Amino acid sequence: MKTDYIKHKISNIFYIQKIVTLHYFEFEKNFASKGESHNFWELIYADKGNIKVTAGNRNFILSQGECFFHKPNEFHLHSADGQIAPNIFIISFVCNSESMKFFKSKKIKIPAKLRTIISNIIKEGKSTFDLPFNNPDLKQLQLLDNSIAGGQQMIRTYLEQFLILLLRHECETQENNVFPTKNIMMEHLAEQMHKKLHDSVYQQIRVEQFCKEMKYSKAYLSKIFINNFDCSINTYINRIKIEEAKKLIREHNCNMSQISDLLCFSNPLYFSRVFKRVTGMSPTEYKNSVKID
Repeated sequence: MKTDYIKHKISNIFYIQKIVTLHYFEFEKNFASKGESHNFWELIYADKGNIKVTAGNRNFILSQGECFFHKPNEFHLHSADGQIAPNIFIISFVCNSESMKFFKSKKIKIPAKLRTIISNIIKEGKSTFDLPFNNPDLKQLQLLDNSIAGGQQMIRTYLEQFLILLLRHECETQENNVFPTKNIMMEHLAEQMHKKLHDSVYQQIRVEQFCKEMKYSKAYLSKIFINNFDCSINTYINRIKIEEAKKLIREHNCNMSQISDLLCFSNPLYFSRVFKRVTGMSPTEYKNSVKID
């Protein structure tokens, strides 16, 4: 007996037609971009430090962990604050979906679990395109000769997923600001852990003591941490210390031995080993790589 099946047409609340540019910048503390406007969307995310943003006739500070959506044809420029060397993620794209109006000229604090998606976009981008280091003048993406299979589609998929989950999170937070859900409470705990680790970056951080101060078991906090950041607490501690080391190197105020001491590494040799394991280059090689003529 023949059965008639009805094929359901999938609706897309966000559909990315094109990716224009993709950047991850590690700038010095006095960086300033040229002002521009263009007929596509641009998302800027402050991964480390603060960013001074001009968007149309608005001027404001984008703090670490916050993002902003520049709407098409909006004049904008970005600069460091002159004190802290910032890390910035920027992706520009074409999306004509009606739902994009939700993000128009919005500054949003990114929940911990969505920062992993940004990391995935960056990872796919580096495996797909030839992305010059710290080049704000990039106008066209060039495919790598050995680009990873499906990389372009993964970037689009991750970006669409990011937009959907960010929209959901913003709506859920607004609707549940009196009686937060379990997910919101766990995200809040993840944010507390994230802030406490970053606030303690100049201290020696031991996981057992950290969990004790958070007043939760190591097993419980480790589970929440992995769910939100896709890595262990120990791995994250090394990452944020090395990211802070990179910032200090770009600010040119300390030598390598002083940076090692400031970040509570046992000695400069161990600091150098951890730095190379995390970044793939020595501290000196990194220092030379971030110089911009």
